[in-house]
Amino acid sequence: MKPKSTMTLAALALATGLSATLAQAQSQGVSKTEITLGSIQDLSGPLASAGKQARLGMMLRVDEINEQGGINGRKLKLIVEDSAYDPKKAVLAAQKLVNQDKIFMMMGHIGTAQNLAAMPVQFDKNVINFFPLTAAREMYEPFHRLKYSQLASYYDGMRLSLPRLVKEKNAKKVCSMYQDDEYGLEVQRGADEGLKAIGMTMVEKTTFKRGATDFSSQVAKLKASECDLVVLGTVIRETIGGIATARKLGYNPTFIGSTATYADLIHKLGGKAMDGLYATMTVQNPYLDDDSQPIRFWANKYKTKFNEDPGVFSVYGYNTIDIFGKAAQKAGQNLTTDSFIKAMDAMTFPPDIFGGPQMIFSPTKRLGSDASRLSQIVDGKWKVVADYNK
Repeated sequence: MKPKSTMTLAALALATGLSATLAQAQSQGVSKTEITLGSIQDLSGPLASAGKQARLGMMLRVDEINEQGGINGRKLKLIVEDSAYDPKKAVLAAQKLVNQDKIFMMMGHIGTAQNLAAMPVQFDKNVINFFPLTAAREMYEPFHRLKYSQLASYYDGMRLSLPRLVKEKNAKKVCSMYQDDEYGLEVQRGADEGLKAIGMTMVEKTTFKRGATDFSSQVAKLKASECDLVVLGTVIRETIGGIATARKLGYNPTFIGSTATYADLIHKLGGKAMDGLYATMTVQNPYLDDDSQPIRFWANKYKTKFNEDPGVFSVYGYNTIDIFGKAAQKAGQNLTTDSFIKAMDAMTFPPDIFGGPQMIFSPTKRLGSDASRLSQIVDGKWKVVADYNK
């Protein structure tokens, strides 16, 4: 039998080792001089344009923070991987970022199905999923301490905005066309619930597979049903394709899409045919000639740096890094997953220059704000037409 003192020392050594291992796991991606962040974007698939904007927006804020000395003396390093909007590729990208690159946090990952596929990889290594670029409720429900979301849900946005638009347009028949996946279903569920609140039901529902390019059969079905308002559970390319097909067939109902359809790429790529489209939204698209001087200044700074016009996904990316930086700064020199969460859960983030709402997080609240508003494409530009509803 070992002497008691020897056993005590062994126990202490084991406890110390376990504590060191835990601390190391909590602070993966944090060195004395650097914080390594990761992001998964669609850089080669149907959302490649949005993914590129998000990446550049994040890069802009990373560069600004680093030029100002970093966060508590640490510079930010951002590593971006491509998922091509494919959940399987998103898992592989997450495995690389988490296990090989040892990122501290996952930033602004784009896509609902892609996030759902990748999150288990992250959570297994205590890596936070921060401000994903999807408004699905699964990004903050069920509650998980490693989830933080900035966008009001597709469900709530459509649930609250659709009844208002139906009444305004005096719509008699409401139909939908949505992507047959988690994202599209969330838009559809919100639409169903919104109609239920005003005593209506969906007349016709039609779906398409992710990445589809031909919408003739879906649009023909909607036209045959004589729907005068159509809910779109679409993303950028599919929104353009669906509406363009409808215009060609002489079918011109009122179209309303989710936050995922609120992008400058809709009218830039779709042209005049996109005029009239409504979408739920929060932050405004940053036009170079915007009426707001702060937005105009920011947009031109982005244009000067990247030689490209910014879009709303540029803002999402920029804000993601900006909010992270503020919370990481407050977390102090000893930056770990736990210290970041403690700081984040005690902060209130005021409305930003892009019109985004105030955001508040807490130990039991992982969505910053559930407020959204409504915009419409008028003469080739998004125009805010309804204020925030809750």
